[in-house]
Amino acid sequence: MTTAESYVRFAVREARGVSPAYERLALAVSRDAELLALLGELPPARRQPNLLFGVVRLLGGPVDDPAAFRDWTVANWPAVEAQLRVRATQTNEIGRCAVLLPVLAALPQPLALLEVGASAGLNLCPDRYAYRYGDHTLGSGEPVLDCAATGVPLPVRLPEVVWRAGLDLNPLDVTDPAEAAWLDALIWPEHTHRRDRLRAAVAVAAADPPLLVRGDLVDDLPALVARAPAGATLVVFHTSVLYQVPRPRREAFVELVRGLPGHWVANEDPDVLPHDGLPESPGEGSHNVLALDGRPLAWTRGHGQAITWFG
Repeated sequence: MTTAESYVRFAVREARGVSPAYERLALAVSRDAELLALLGELPPARRQPNLLFGVVRLLGGPVDDPAAFRDWTVANWPAVEAQLRVRATQTNEIGRCAVLLPVLAALPQPLALLEVGASAGLNLCPDRYAYRYGDHTLGSGEPVLDCAATGVPLPVRLPEVVWRAGLDLNPLDVTDPAEAAWLDALIWPEHTHRRDRLRAAVAVAAADPPLLVRGDLVDDLPALVARAPAGATLVVFHTSVLYQVPRPRREAFVELVRGLPGHWVANEDPDVLPHDGLPESPGEGSHNVLALDGRPLAWTRGHGQAITWFG
């Protein structure tokens, strides 16, 4: 897929109906020869729409108007390029906890959670948030995670988590204002509710930060697994992470995680982590597949805003 094609795909599959500003920007970039040429000088993983738009927002550039975005980005390209080369799309979207919760709550308790691609580790705190599935509520306090649930066996209690650890190539420290600002910049412009709940989740995690380890999802995972306490159900999970991993490493990870003790929960794009015999996805837009130990269970939206259980 060319860079232009990837921006069109992002506009149509991910931003349409979710972020009008990013849909406009992505389509404009896909038609802009100069911007595409500049992006073409970067490694493929550094050309992603979310990464470019997040970096421009972090640096104070405009993202509401494509023409203003284009002029600012070209004029400030050295600074933009420098950030693109060192940043990663570490969208620590806590809304995804709402689609993980039905699986986590149904496993034998207590749990030892290990997240691959953990970013700042905010998704390691599903027991500390509140949830609203239509009229069904769970937990108390802030943030409250709303999720439209169809056919889902909804949990009646929060999971009991006795150990939580994350593995990431570049873990973020939520107590560092600069790193929290990067998480904030990755929130899409119109999504005030996501920004508010991110800040609430940062406060929750900063009060009792999870263990975060810098490392590779294949080379360093077994050593972290070995640190999980006995007597707890180990759950290795990841959400919208594997698209950033080259296919050979992705395949090595899947082979490794299938052989680990405990359970494996994946929430990934089916083009990235394929499954046989999937039903038709509900509606337009991009959907992930929630799977337990390689068995697909449900369609989910990228920010955890909806889950549709397979019949």
